[in-house]
Amino acid sequence: MTPYSLLFNGVFRRMDPERAHELAFGAISWAGRVPVLRDVVQGALAPYLGRGHGGPGSTEVLGRTVPAPFGLAGGFDKNARAIRGLTMLGFGFVEIGTVTPRPQPGNPRPRMWRELDVRGVRNRMGFNNDGAAAAAGRLRELRATAAGRAVVVGANIGKNKTTPPEQAAEDYAACARELAPWADYLVVNVSSPNTPGLRDLQTTAELRPILTAARAAADEATTAAGERRVPLLVKIAPDLADADVDAVADLVTELGLDGVVAVNTTIGHDRGPGGLSGPPLLSRGLQVVSRLRERLGPAPVIIGVGGIAGADDVRAYLRAGADLTQGYTSFIYSGPMWPSRVNRALTRTRGSVAAGSIAGSAG
Repeated sequence: MTPYSLLFNGVFRRMDPERAHELAFGAISWAGRVPVLRDVVQGALAPYLGRGHGGPGSTEVLGRTVPAPFGLAGGFDKNARAIRGLTMLGFGFVEIGTVTPRPQPGNPRPRMWRELDVRGVRNRMGFNNDGAAAAAGRLRELRATAAGRAVVVGANIGKNKTTPPEQAAEDYAACARELAPWADYLVVNVSSPNTPGLRDLQTTAELRPILTAARAAADEATTAAGERRVPLLVKIAPDLADADVDAVADLVTELGLDGVVAVNTTIGHDRGPGGLSGPPLLSRGLQVVSRLRERLGPAPVIIGVGGIAGADDVRAYLRAGADLTQGYTSFIYSGPMWPSRVNRALTRTRGSVAAGSIAGSAG
């Protein structure tokens, strides 16, 4: 049994899951702000992050050299407070959010539960975050240093709970406008089950104006700032029927978007309220990624997420057609060494990920 397993079983497991998250998150955030400590830990855990262009396992995706194929999914760092601490632990890239235009507290507690029998997590957080302006300010501060500019950061954006569906496009545009100058890519999240009516926006009729508005706002913001065009992706649910997955892929092609993040949490369970994440998602996540790749062709980027517990699961997503992968839930169960263990296995040699074509599959 590892030291972290003892800590999890003896301490964290006895705590409210959200309180445990806050304590762990605070420690990671603090360590990432201490330069000497951060550099020593990163050098020991994640030397691949310092290899630069062309290092084993690195790939050109979304206009950036991503040093390792496994990153952190949206939901852990909602407010861009711990990016340097998270890369210190070995994540190849970090996706912040979900960020909404205005701050909101999220749903009432309790809103997070461990599903120990499947090493999963069920949540109904409800996009609790500090708002787009606060997140943009922290990203701007990150980008003020060379080390901060080197980190690959995505921003996951959503609408406020109080915004009616017919005004959703305005919320996504507002977030895109704030965050595009500072993010390496944007993800339109219409697939969380925890904001009423949000998943209804995955239909192509509802999704088209949202994506169009977000694209236009991002372009306007980056042009004004003299920055490069920021890639725009859409995140979809595992609960979509295959025909609806195909329809989203066709819309991505029609609008010239940069790709898809697949998949979000599932409501296909009988464990209580909220979306379930963790190993139960792996099979459907792989199916959706494979279907998207077949439908989209080789160029658009696919980020595979859902059920990843180790390097073999990442390789399965890469073989299915993903360019990059993300995880979150197993971070809770496996501890702070987990991201570096996964990425070290993948970046040891290019051959270790050749089956997934990580070096050549990016659009």
